[in-house]
Amino acid sequence: MNLYFGDIIFQLFVFLIPIIFIILGIVFFRSSKKRTEQLKRIEEKLDRVSEQNYKKLE
Repeated sequence: MNLYFGDIIFQLFVFLIPIIFIILGIVFFRSSKKRTEQLKRIEEKLDRVSEQNYKKLE
């Protein structure tokens, strides 16, 4: 049983590439979800500040 260095490298790539794509997909999904939540919080804060400024002007 003779394993060559090139065969081992190829098997590692074949094994790791799908895992890397899965991890990248998860990271992208989580970051986009966090970004959406952050934008909602910022929008709510801006609405509150805008309301406070409007009340001060009255």
